[in-house]
Amino acid sequence: MTDAYIYDTVRTPRGKGRADGSLHEVTSVRLSAQVLDALKERNNLEGHAVEDVIWGNVTQVMEQGACLARSAVLASGLDESIPGLAINRFCASGMEAVNLAANQVKGGAGDAYIAGGVEMMSRVPMGSDGAAIAADPSLAMETYFVPQGISADLIATKYGFSRDQADALAVESQKRAKAAWDAGHFDKSVITVRDINGLEILSYDEFIRPGTDMQTLGALKASFKDMGEIMPGFDKVALLKYPQFERINHIHHAGNSSGIVDGAAGVLIGSKEFGERMGIKPRARIRATAKIGTDPTIMLTGPVPATQKILKDSGIAISDIDLFEVNEAFAAVVLLFQQAFDVDPARVNVNGGSIAMGHPLGATGAIIIGTLLDELERQDKEMGLATLCIASGMGAATIIERV
Repeated sequence: MTDAYIYDTVRTPRGKGRADGSLHEVTSVRLSAQVLDALKERNNLEGHAVEDVIWGNVTQVMEQGACLARSAVLASGLDESIPGLAINRFCASGMEAVNLAANQVKGGAGDAYIAGGVEMMSRVPMGSDGAAIAADPSLAMETYFVPQGISADLIATKYGFSRDQADALAVESQKRAKAAWDAGHFDKSVITVRDINGLEILSYDEFIRPGTDMQTLGALKASFKDMGEIMPGFDKVALLKYPQFERINHIHHAGNSSGIVDGAAGVLIGSKEFGERMGIKPRARIRATAKIGTDPTIMLTGPVPATQKILKDSGIAISDIDLFEVNEAFAAVVLLFQQAFDVDPARVNVNGGSIAMGHPLGATGAIIIGTLLDELERQDKEMGLATLCIASGMGAATIIERV
């Protein structure tokens, strides 16, 4: 089987996902096109240089609908002979795009792909596409559907995580993100977003709140307590599925949950022969990929079984992994991962995560793979694992190894 290599990774800075965010006036297709153009220019991708563009985005309606991947290709400088495939695996869409591209290369279905994703959460609000699991009573009741925030608090309840633990993780994420930006750790991958005249719109992750401390987080109200306990009372639904608990401990709030932001990211993936033909050097091999389904009520535990699966399938031990990127959808997700594998927190999300910098749904999976590779190179380490929890009860993971 052919090996699949990462040749380059690019991402935009993340803008606040609201009307006064710096990227709000940029459409999903134009933000995607800037990532594609950066990969094209950095790697001299002329003509039909790649087999396909696989692009993840979650809310596939309005300007993010109708195969955004193909629209992005046409809006970019890539050759029109390159098609596009839009995919959706919720929060892991960007990772799934990378994994799908890698497995296509490994299987001989083309020797190079661009994979990644985008989400303009300020322009196309999360959930505006509807959801059968939430809106169809026959499915919602059968699966004991609750919103993700309730699921995150259910994880905290089941595994005994306190609000102080969650807040401490959030403070550390902010500190690490600020330090990483100050030290230039993102310089290799982050591009400046520019307007049609070439003027700078955004060159840094504007969501970071470096002044965050335990005191400021302690003043925040638990975000999901009212919807759980009062109206519409989702705690009762969760407790039907988990009757061993008397009540749910609501510990999550805006400060220890991922931020709503705009952003895009792309990864250039190809075979060894592709790199030789193009005159570019591979940076890492994609060793293994995995995805798995989990209980849809507690929903966000996916990184644990996905990691267990990828390690088993690949024959790699957890001790072989030098660095981890675990998407900070909610603090409890990362706390659970660290507890399950007894990994040193100093090796997890070393440059901060989505609590500090935000979680542009369709792009985050590709972002954390790029961040992981950059950090492996910076520390001169060999192997890293990236993983995300996924709505409706799923998990995904990718293992990369430097070459």
